Parts: sequence; structure tokens; C-alpha cells
Amino acid sequence: MGHGIRVHVKHENHLPTGSFKVRNGTASITALTSEQAERGVIAATTGNHGLGLAWAGAARGVSVTICVPKGNNPEKNAGIRSFGATLIEVGDRYDDTVVACRAIAEQEQRTIVHSTNHRPVVAGAGTMMAEFCEQAPELAAVVIALGGGSQAVGAMAVAGAVKPDLQIFAVQSQGATAQHDAWRDGMPRAGEPVQTFAEGIATGSTYELTFEALRGGLADFVLASDDMIAQGVRDLWSITHNLAEGSGATGLAGLRLLAPQLAGKTVGIVMCGGNLDAARAVEVLSGGTPT
Repeated sequence: MGHGIRVHVKHENHLPTGSFKVRNGTASITALTSEQAERGVIAATTGNHGLGLAWAGAARGVSVTICVPKGNNPEKNAGIRSFGATLIEVGDRYDDTVVACRAIAEQEQRTIVHSTNHRPVVAGAGTMMAEFCEQAPELAAVVIALGGGSQAVGAMAVAGAVKPDLQIFAVQSQGATAQHDAWRDGMPRAGEPVQTFAEGIATGSTYELTFEALRGGLADFVLASDDMIAQGVRDLWSITHNLAEGSGATGLAGLRLLAPQLAGKTVGIVMCGGNLDAARAVEVLSGGTPT
């Protein structure tokens, strides 16, 4: 890394379901009214949000339906089903899946738990940063992979309450730039093109609940190529002996870009997920970048 930076890695990949999203799912399920719990919940996801919600639903006995894009990560799909959730493959990409999810929710009278536009989701994500600040009080900055923004906004809310001088940086794939571009020019986005193997941050839209918070609270926001993200997966495997999925390695890719302005600081990165499917793991660890 160089530049005199000391790095702490937050291993959210060690949580149940292998991702920080189990925090979001648990917070969302426990926030349901008894009537909502009786009717069940539904969500659109590329995997980790669905896994977290399915896990939490199983723990409380709440019926969960998860909508994923066609061709979604097969191992995440299998994990969702393993917790007893109903899985529906619909839509060619995540934004299409969201639209289909709304229609099914109305038909079945289920409560939608959006992966970003849902306050308990952001509150759940914030518990990660509260824990990180306790574990590493010397942190000066944290670099976070950004998809919808729940992780970053939750982190900023916690930092504002317990560590106001902590800087939060975001990084997104060059193949999914909607959030980054909106942060730069102040114009919300919807349905932008997405092409990245890091499905956890493959977001083509901005979201009402996180848009203004991100613009007002991030110290900086950078874009990393998928080649850089793949290299991050390999480096985290070599250094920590943990397998990160694409989004889980994006923090390291971003830190490399931000290193000059973070020189001499203690910086945290978050391995936010470890659910890389076997085929992509073989390709990445062999030196390739999935398309």
C-alpha cells in the first residue's frame, strides 16, 4: 500500500450468510409489526440482501420472498433457498427486478424491504461501523464499497455520533457509475448501464434515502476498474487468506486510488462480502477478470 498507511480489515464476510447484509436483514425483520410479520416480506436483490433477509426471516418465522435477476450468482440463490425463502428469478438486471418485485408485493400484500430505501436497513448497516469504531478507535478514515449506499450512510451516521473526525470514503466500479456520477454533479440517476462482476455494487440508480446523505457526508468518492477489483480479491486472499467477492475487495481497490491523500493515516476497509461463486473464484485467483 505504501504512503505510511496502516490498514485494518473489517471481516463482515465472517458473519452468518457471509456478508454485512445480515445486519440489515435482522434490523428489518425485527422492526416489522405483528401484522407485517404475518403477511411476510419481499425484496429485490443480487444476493447478499436476500441472504440476510432470508436468514433473519427464518430465525423469526417470517415468510420471505426474494426476487433476483436472471442469471444471478447461483450459489447466492442456493443460499437464499436454503433458509426457506421463495426465490423468483425475474428481470435482466437489478433495476428490472425491483420493478417486478413491487408488482408481486402488491399482489401478495407483502412488505417490501428495499435494499437501500428502508430505514431499518440503514440502521442495521450502521451497527457495522459502531462495532468497527469500538474495535479500532484509532481509525482516521474508512473506505467503503458503495452500491445503494446503506453501508456508507450508516457509517456516516455512526461517525457523526461517536467519532466526528472519522472520514468516510466511497468507491464504486467503473462499470456501474450512477451513484458516483450523481455525487459529483448533484443529479439523481435511474436505470443507468451496469457492467461489473462485483454484483454487490452493480447499481444503476440513486436512492432517495441515501442520495443527499452521501452528497453531504462523503469525504471523497472514486471509481475502480474491475481489473483493480479482481486484483483486490487476489491480494486479500494472499494477505488475509479470506476469499472476498468483488464488492468485498472494492474497498482495497479504492484505498489504492486514495492512498496519496490518506498518507500516514490508519485506514479501515470492509470485506463486506465473501460470497464469490466458484467459477468466478477460479477465474479471478488464476489472474483473470470476469466479464
